[in-house]
Amino acid sequence: MHHGIGLDRFNSLSRARAIHALYECCCNVTWAQKIADGRPYPGHAALQTAAAAELHALSAVDLDRVFDSCVHEQVSEHTIDELRPVVRARIRELLGPEEGYPDY
Repeated sequence: MHHGIGLDRFNSLSRARAIHALYECCCNVTWAQKIADGRPYPGHAALQTAAAAELHALSAVDLDRVFDSCVHEQVSEHTIDELRPVVRARIRELLGPEEGYPDY
């Protein structure tokens, strides 16, 4: 999985690599393509907002597939409300801290 790559690097990834990185966050190619195609994002919040908005475009079948294939967290129902925080956390993990990592 991609970890802590930062927003600038994410914005500069090739489309294919960005889709791959995003797929790890939600396990839906169409969702990942739409988010990748929305680049460049000016900040973490803009990316998170776009990601959340595109979750609502998932069909019921796609939503079930996401939960069946990659959501291993404890959930009671397969809903967008349960998926949103999982995807949000995975995107934070993908990007790393908004202020970046300290130089050592």
